[in-house]
Amino acid sequence: MTFRQFAYRNVVRNRRIYAAFFMASAFSVMVFFLYSMLLFHPAMEEGFVQEIASTGMMIAEFVLFIFSLFFLFYSMRAFLQARTKEFGILLLLGMARNQLQRLIFLETMLIGGVAIIAGTFLGFVFSKFFLMIVKELIQVPMLPLYFTWQPFVLTIGSFASVFIIISLLAPMFIRTGEVYDLLQGEAAEQDAYSSSKWRALAGIVLLAATYTMAVYATNTYVIRVIYLLPAAAVSGTYFFFSDSLPYMIQLFRARKRLYWRPFWLLSLSEGVVRLKENARMFFIVTMVSTLAFMSVGLLASLTSFANQYREINPLGLVYKSYPGNVLEQIHIRELTNELNEKEIDYKMVAFRVLEQKSSFTDMSVSIVRLSSINALGHTFGYPAVDVKDGKALFLPQSASSYQQLKERTVNTSLEKSGLEMEISGAYPHQVFPPNAIGANAIIVSDSDFERVLMGEDGASSSLYRYYAFNIPDWQETKDIGRGLHEDELQSILLGGETGTLFSFGNPGLNYSIIRTTFSLLLFMGLMLAAVLFLAAGSFVYFRLYTTLDRDRRQFDVLRRMGITDKELKKIVNRQLLPQFFIPWGVAFVHSAFAFLALQVIWDALAEISIAKELTLVLGGFALLQISYFYLIRWRYLSHIRTPE
Repeated sequence: MTFRQFAYRNVVRNRRIYAAFFMASAFSVMVFFLYSMLLFHPAMEEGFVQEIASTGMMIAEFVLFIFSLFFLFYSMRAFLQARTKEFGILLLLGMARNQLQRLIFLETMLIGGVAIIAGTFLGFVFSKFFLMIVKELIQVPMLPLYFTWQPFVLTIGSFASVFIIISLLAPMFIRTGEVYDLLQGEAAEQDAYSSSKWRALAGIVLLAATYTMAVYATNTYVIRVIYLLPAAAVSGTYFFFSDSLPYMIQLFRARKRLYWRPFWLLSLSEGVVRLKENARMFFIVTMVSTLAFMSVGLLASLTSFANQYREINPLGLVYKSYPGNVLEQIHIRELTNELNEKEIDYKMVAFRVLEQKSSFTDMSVSIVRLSSINALGHTFGYPAVDVKDGKALFLPQSASSYQQLKERTVNTSLEKSGLEMEISGAYPHQVFPPNAIGANAIIVSDSDFERVLMGEDGASSSLYRYYAFNIPDWQETKDIGRGLHEDELQSILLGGETGTLFSFGNPGLNYSIIRTTFSLLLFMGLMLAAVLFLAAGSFVYFRLYTTLDRDRRQFDVLRRMGITDKELKKIVNRQLLPQFFIPWGVAFVHSAFAFLALQVIWDALAEISIAKELTLVLGGFALLQISYFYLIRWRYLSHIRTPE
C-alpha cells in the first residue's frame, strides 16, 4: 500500500466523522459558485439595481470566503486534536514528523478537492433555478443561463487556496509532546478543564447586563451602547459555557435529594464532562447561530419596511411648487402626459399650503384648506370631514401621531393674520407621506383659509402649491418623471437646496428600488445563514461522533446491567438535548433581545413593527433545528445499538 493509498483509506475509514464537514464545505462552495454566476453575468452590467446586485454579491462572496476559512480552520484543528491517539500510534510505529504532516496535507486536500468538485457541480446544476429567482427579485427582462470560465476559476481558485492554507497550518495544532501523551487521546485533555466561581458569576452578570440594556434601550441610548452590547454578549457567552453552566450543574449535584434519582446520576455526570470538553464548541455554535439569526432577522426587518412602505407613502406621485416657479404648469403637463401615454389610472388634487407662525408654539404651522383635504380623501374612498369656522383639525404625519393628537385641544392665534383658532382632534386618515406638508399642519375651513390667505392687512401669506397624484397601480410609475428628477438635481447643484423652486417625489420608483434591494439582500442572507446553520450543526455532529466509540462501550456496559431500550433512549435524550439545544437556545435569547433593540431603532425611523418577520425567522430556524436533532438522534441510537 502506497502513502497516498494510506491517506485515502484514512479518509474513507473516518467518513462518518467527516460527513458533516464535507457537506458544509460542499454547500459553501455551491453558494459561492452561484454568487459568482450572478457576479459575472452579462446582464448585470447596467442599471442601478443591477449595480446593487453585483455589489451585494461581491460582499456576500467576501463574507462567505472569510467564514469558510474560519470554519475549515476550526474544524480541521478539532479533527486533528480528536485523532491524537491515532497519530501517537503512527509515531510509535516509526512514522517521521514530516511524514505525518504530509499525511495530513494529503487527507485535507483529498476532502477539499472532492468538496470543491461536488460543490461546483451542484452550483452549476442549480444555477438556472438561482438565476430565475434573482430575475424575479431584481426585475430584469432576461437573466439566461450562460457558460463562461470566470465563475469556475474564481470558485476553484478561492477554495483551493483555502484548503491549501488549512493543510499547511493544520499540523501546527498537533500536540508535539511525548508519544505517551498522544496515546492518551482526549482523555489527557479532560483534566485541563476547570470552572471558576468568579468567572461563572461574571458570565451571568455580563449576560444579565446585556439583556437589561437591550430591554430598556431608547433611541438615543441604544446608539450609545451599540458597540458595547456585542462585546459584553460575546464575553458573557464564553464565561457562561466555560464556567457558569458547569458550576450550576455542580451545585445541583450537591443536592442529593434532587440529584440521586433514576437516570439523573448517569445523565448529569456525563453532562458535566461533555460541557467541559465542548465549552469552546458550544460557544462557537452559539455565536455562529446568533450571527445567522441576526443576519436573516435584520434583512427580514428591511423587507418589512418595504412591505409597509405603501402604508406610509399613500400617494403615487407628489409635486411641490414654490412661488416663482414658471415651469410649474409645464411640469404638471409632462407628468399627466406620461401617465396618459402609459395608460396609468390616476386622480390628481392640487391645493395651496399656507405657512404662518402659531402663538402657542412660536413655530411655523402649515395650513391646508378643508375642501382640498376632502377632495384628496375622496380619491381614497374616505368620507368627508367637517370643520367649522374658527375651528381646526390636526393633520397627523403617522398613525402614532394620530393617537397622540386625536384627543388634544389647543387654542392659538395665527400671528400674521391675527386669526384666533381652536385646534381640536385630528384627521383620521393618512393621505400624505410623513412630513410632506410639514411637521406641524392643520386643516381649516375654506372661509378661514381665505382669511389667512389675505390677512388683516391684505398681504398674502407665504404659500406653495402641492400636487397629489393618487395612483392605485403605483408600482407602474417607476419610469414616470425621470426628466423632472434630472431637472431637480441640476437645480440643487446650481442654486443649492434653498434656491430650488420645486421638488418632485416618485414613491413608486423608490419602492421599486427598496423592495428589489431588500428582497435580494434577504435572499443572499438566507443562503449565507444556511451555510452558517450547516457549519454550526457540523460542529455538534463532529463532537458527537468523535466520542461514539467511548459512548458505545459505556452503553454496552449498561445493557449488560439490564437497561432496556426505552431507558436507553431516555438517557440518550437527556445527554443529547443539552448539546443540541443549549447553544441554539442561548443564540435564540441573544437574538430576541437584540431584536428588541432593533425595534427601537425602527420605531424611531419609520414606526414599523418587525415582530411578524422575526417570529417567522426564529420559528423557521427552530423547526430546522428540531428536525436536525431527530435525524442525528436516530443515527446516533442506530450506531449505539450496533455492537463493535
